[in-house]
Amino acid sequence: MTDRAAFLDQITLTLRQIETDGLFKRERMITGAQGAHVAIAGRQMLNLCANNYLGLADDPRLIAAARAAMDDHGFGMASVRFICGTQDLHRALETRLAAFLNHDDSILFAACFDANGGLFEPLLGPEDAVISDSLNHASIIDGIRLCKARRYRYANSDMADLEAQLQQARADGARFILIATDGVFSMDGYFARLPEIRALADAHGAMVMVDDCHATGFTGPQGRGTPARAGVQVDLLTGTLGKALGGALGGYIAGPQPVIDLLRQRARPYLFSNALPPAVVGAALAALNIVEAADDLRAQLAANADYWRAGLTDAGFTLLPGEHPIIPVMLEDAKLAQAMAADLYQRGVHVAPFFFPVVPKGAARIRTQMNAAFTRDDLDFALSAFHAAGKATGVLA
Repeated sequence: MTDRAAFLDQITLTLRQIETDGLFKRERMITGAQGAHVAIAGRQMLNLCANNYLGLADDPRLIAAARAAMDDHGFGMASVRFICGTQDLHRALETRLAAFLNHDDSILFAACFDANGGLFEPLLGPEDAVISDSLNHASIIDGIRLCKARRYRYANSDMADLEAQLQQARADGARFILIATDGVFSMDGYFARLPEIRALADAHGAMVMVDDCHATGFTGPQGRGTPARAGVQVDLLTGTLGKALGGALGGYIAGPQPVIDLLRQRARPYLFSNALPPAVVGAALAALNIVEAADDLRAQLAANADYWRAGLTDAGFTLLPGEHPIIPVMLEDAKLAQAMAADLYQRGVHVAPFFFPVVPKGAARIRTQMNAAFTRDDLDFALSAFHAAGKATGVLA
């Protein structure tokens, strides 16, 4: 047997084991636009698993802005920015994001995964330290792995453990210390304890970095995110254009001017990735104008989340407590989560089961997400489907 054949046989065995363990992920084909309802295999489905928090993914205003940007600036940049790929639109969006987020400047990336992947290595050396929350997103974990700073970890939102790690980093002689945390822990819908994190950072001379992907646009005053919600200023803020801000793609880092300037020189995902397409940038500029004035959408989103959470609780489902529009239905077993998702699909509700390695073993769930575009009829339909699916799969007695 050749090396290639043996290699492919090993890959095939791994795939079979993933399927046997009930951990195989399958994608459903959406034909048409992302929205509160989506078309899958010729059926209209209520969509409870998108990050489309404000319902802007199919908003005509964003589509018009994207079309106008293509008319004026073309389809794509065909280059990284420092060679021949920066347009006035890119700088306009970076300036607009920085003002919206209350930072000196910002820098755009192809995705927030790239932003987090490119953040740490240019800024921190082996004499420095990063202290990371144990439930941080994979992109933060990978970004930290790429830098040479000493790594410390604290239990999720455990402030006593965070302080112990700060003390240890200082005792180990760290020059600069950066605390890294998600603003919202996306599998659970929990908010980071930013006031306490900021206070501990100040007490120990550390800096704070926050990934705000599941907050920008709909959390805090005018949707400015978890730091604004908590009433604190953080040193570095990363986020995405791919969720509440229209749902396309693109990420950013916002922070002090010298930091942003250095990232333009040395952040590898920025230096070696094409500039964002004009259509995405134009639509993002329009999205920021919309969300800044979207108190009505944020109020509707909150009302939908409250109604949905209460309905699931009354039906007897086990939920994680919280205030965020991410509302996980806890099922523990991966195969059970997949069975219930399949049953809900037959009833016209599109959900995604989450299981290892996305969440810990034994913590499988269906993560439901609210949308400002849902009507009360939509939510009642979904609650009825969840109740029936829970009975059919044995989740509910």
